[in-house]
Amino acid sequence: MKEAAEDQLMRALHDDHAAALWSYALRLTGGDRARAEDLVQETLLRAWKHPRVLDQSQGSARAWLFTVARRIAIDGWRSAAARSEVMTDAPPELAMPDGTERALQGWLVAEALGELSAAHREVLGLCYFQGYSVADAAGVLGVAPGTVKSRTHYALRALRLALEERGVTQ
Repeated sequence: MKEAAEDQLMRALHDDHAAALWSYALRLTGGDRARAEDLVQETLLRAWKHPRVLDQSQGSARAWLFTVARRIAIDGWRSAAARSEVMTDAPPELAMPDGTERALQGWLVAEALGELSAAHREVLGLCYFQGYSVADAAGVLGVAPGTVKSRTHYALRALRLALEERGVTQ
């Protein structure tokens, strides 16, 4: 029976004060509707946890609700300031690449290529770095196209292994 009475009091508290509390919360949050909804919900939850608020005979419940809402908002501002949150409607500027990562990768690839056999370096140089087709590379090297394909396959395997040894992964 006591729970039913508290439920009725809570509904009455909501009906009497929710609209005014919502407007106040909206002003406290600078028009942020989501934060205002959270603020109202937390305020009403605290009222539900404190049955003395439900008894309107001890004073104005609205004043208590507004005070609690204000304190919750202040706590939110303080925690946001402690985390250095910045609210903005524009995303931050993208970082401009300075070429350091690309240069480092180039050095690692050059080092790894240095470990390959001359035939493997030659076929990779023609096919991947100079853009030759298998037939064109075979003509330049004076070998059969199948040999170019085979050398390319094994050269890429050796290069991958050399790069993995240097900590480069896909």
